[in-house]
Amino acid sequence: MHAPVAPFPVFLRHWNNAPPPSSPPPPGSSSHSLRYFTTIVSEPGQEVPQFFSVGYVDDQEVTSYDAKARRDLPKAPWMRKRNSQVAWNWEQIFRVGLGTLLGYYNQSGGAHTLQWMYGCEMRKDRSKVGYFQYGYDGRDYLSLDKETLTWTAANVPAQNTKRKWEANHAFLQYSKDYLEKDCIEWLQRYLDYGKETLLRTEKPEVKVTRKEDYDGMETLTCHDGEVWMQDVFHGLVSPNSDGTYYTWRSIKVDPKESEHYKCHMEHDGLPNPVDVAWEEPGDTMGSIVRPQLHSFQYSVA
Repeated sequence: MHAPVAPFPVFLRHWNNAPPPSSPPPPGSSSHSLRYFTTIVSEPGQEVPQFFSVGYVDDQEVTSYDAKARRDLPKAPWMRKRNSQVAWNWEQIFRVGLGTLLGYYNQSGGAHTLQWMYGCEMRKDRSKVGYFQYGYDGRDYLSLDKETLTWTAANVPAQNTKRKWEANHAFLQYSKDYLEKDCIEWLQRYLDYGKETLLRTEKPEVKVTRKEDYDGMETLTCHDGEVWMQDVFHGLVSPNSDGTYYTWRSIKVDPKESEHYKCHMEHDGLPNPVDVAWEEPGDTMGSIVRPQLHSFQYSVA
């Protein structure tokens, strides 16, 4: 069962905050998500194709649609090929949908963007969520409330789409079933295929460095060398080449107060939280900061 392709899709502007194993991750494990982002533009450029689609498991890109070759390209070595014909069908429907919305907004030309995001998530508490979100020209357009089987229209033109789609009861039920069943099953499959990367949890290497600043203050920086989930950090996060992430967090302190600071680390790979302080070179431990009086923390759960 593939994701339901609406009579004409649309997509949300800029989203912040994409054969199954038997069950969701066990209690206490991290949340996992499967999300797809699809876009069509009316005036493509050299760097921007007219149609593109990208799929993510958690924060890892796993598939993208090559508009020139008109097929899906796996972005992870463990990723099984999806049905390219489905993406090709989306491209055709998006072309029609973009033209329809130009009519709804009484626009005859210019640069316009039609987008669609859909996906599902298995959370740490074992609850499951799913969503279809649509937008036009960088603004919300339409979103599905799968509990009431209704669409929420963000503006007057979107009311046209809402009326048409809510009249199609089979499509509404199909969308709900996909989000609650099939999307979750695909997420579980991909977690199984890529478990060596996606589900890997290793003990992080934690250290604290100290730098003297020109104004007489000191900067203490808490470093975590290698972790596996990008969305669990409160701090700066950068990718490593092997699919892991490293992160750091800094604080500027008076040198007289630096001994009061430790780095507090919580991580799935650690049996208990750890507090690490900066120590002089030659000492046996590295460092991180959570003070007795002040603190800067990592929460890596």
